[in-house]
Amino acid sequence: MGLSTKLLVLTIIFVMIAEVLIFVPSVANFRRTWLMERLAAAQIASLATEAAPGGALPVRLRRELLQSARVHAIAVKLGDARRLILATEMPIMVEGHYDLREGYTFAEVLDALAVFFQSGERYIRVRGQPGFATGEFIEIVIAQAPLKAAMLRFALNILGLSIVISIITAALVYVALNTLLVRPIRRMVRNMLAFAENPEDSGRIIIPSGREDEIGTAERVLANMQRDLSQTLQNKSRLAALGLAISKINHDLRNMLSTAHLISDRLSAVPDPTVQRFAPKLIKALDRAIRLCTETLKYGRAREPVPERSRFRLAELVAEVGESLALPRPGMARFVVDIPEGLEIHADRDQLFRVLSNLARNACEAIEMTPERGEEGEIRISARIEPHERPQAGQSRIVPKRRQTAEQERRTVIIEVSDTGPGVPEAARTHLFQAFQGTVRKGGTGLGLAIAAELVQAHGGRIALVESRRGALFRITLPSRAPANARA
Repeated sequence: MGLSTKLLVLTIIFVMIAEVLIFVPSVANFRRTWLMERLAAAQIASLATEAAPGGALPVRLRRELLQSARVHAIAVKLGDARRLILATEMPIMVEGHYDLREGYTFAEVLDALAVFFQSGERYIRVRGQPGFATGEFIEIVIAQAPLKAAMLRFALNILGLSIVISIITAALVYVALNTLLVRPIRRMVRNMLAFAENPEDSGRIIIPSGREDEIGTAERVLANMQRDLSQTLQNKSRLAALGLAISKINHDLRNMLSTAHLISDRLSAVPDPTVQRFAPKLIKALDRAIRLCTETLKYGRAREPVPERSRFRLAELVAEVGESLALPRPGMARFVVDIPEGLEIHADRDQLFRVLSNLARNACEAIEMTPERGEEGEIRISARIEPHERPQAGQSRIVPKRRQTAEQERRTVIIEVSDTGPGVPEAARTHLFQAFQGTVRKGGTGLGLAIAAELVQAHGGRIALVESRRGALFRITLPSRAPANARA
């Protein structure tokens, strides 16, 4: 049974329940009105009897009065006297007694319902005050069969009217709810089923109807969820395809690098001073490339490799980054290293090289994207050491000797990589450090910043894009010393 059918059936049932709740007191009120009419007719008959000379009426007239009032006996109480006015000649056994002088009570509702379940020729006595003074009343004896027949006709009329009202109400409610609720819900269900068949198809994302109620809110939330899921699955598919491609070329690339490494070893034996100067750097670069090829497939795992930390001078590492990128590049980009010569850091040298190399390469590409300005661009890498918690204004900077070691442990190294390029567009900042989403350059993958962010986090640091007046400025915050449980 569909939702629409259930809605229609439930509407009819609820309307019928409401009609039943109205029907019961209506039947009780109809019974009271019918009995009051009999009492009024009996009162008129009693007045005709009292108007006769000596209060005596012919038998034929007495029968006609009883038949017109549809009663079998009439008694009146006037003052202290109670007198039988009219009565049939046939003896009658009274089985029920009802007093209508009291107000409308719940017991009267039960008496009305009991009429439908009582059968046989049954006579009842009814007492009331239709137009009588206080303390005076009229009492009649009537057959219950005419009352039951009248109540049945009234009940059937009410039932027919209730059915018509129920059908009309149910139809109106059905049309309204089917238009406002059922159809939009069916539309969302069909869309979810279609989207589940191929979540990567962006054409299956639901288009919100523009409603401002809860249905409209549900459509907008569903559209956002489907859009995010579709984009996530597309990224995962792209990652899977990228991993498959890398796995295919990884073996051949490592062989090529190994061959180049053997040739560079032979070059190191050449006594030429220029060769002796650049051969070690070439060998070191090839070693780093071979290790990188070996660990490339590790990207994307839930757990990043633990950094292999060592202490080294940061300025020397930055100089190697510049040499690997052929910086400076005359006429295009200056390369400025603003790092104290004695500044040392305890980190994974290869991983930090990758971080700074990615940032510097992005800076070079950003400067290349800048339109002709008639001036040379600049790439600057600076570093400084700062305490983790700066003293407040007016606070003493003198630290007791027993706390100096703890203070040194809390120091951090701030590394900043800036350029004079066009900067990072606002649209790319939201997902800047997410793979495939933070790229700015056409044809880029967006992996560079994602890899840099993960490597920095593996060191217990953080990387952020800092607002600058010109170009882009990335700030890396690293602890100057590794945690006690870090891998040395």
